[in-house]
Amino acid sequence: QDQLVESGGGLVQAGGSLRLSCVASGLTFELYVMGWFRQAPGKEREFVAAISRSGPTTYYADFVKGRFTISRDNAKNTVYLQMNSLKPEDTAVYYCAASTVERYYSDYRSYNDWGQGTQVTASP
Repeated sequence: QDQLVESGGGLVQAGGSLRLSCVASGLTFELYVMGWFRQAPGKEREFVAAISRSGPTTYYADFVKGRFTISRDNAKNTVYLQMNSLKPEDTAVYYCAASTVERYYSDYRSYNDWGQGTQVTASP
């Protein structure tokens, strides 16, 4: 059974940093494009970042460029999201997800497996 488990969320002051981790099991990790999405209360789920199978190619939403960095360690079946200069508007539940289709990296519908989410709160 495929499983993704996120960790690393928490409460920080605006301007602070957090590092999210997502460990995958039950799937051949290196065959999957990995993505991070987020959902704030009352809002739709939105794309944050994605990384190609072997990691040389990364994609970011405009609102996180220069602040967030996605990376992966295929030996550890883990994808990371380093978040710096956090803003109150970054407050949301963050989800990692796995997809076999890199072409549609920003479309949540192309992702087959999802984690349970981890809460990130940046206080003013």
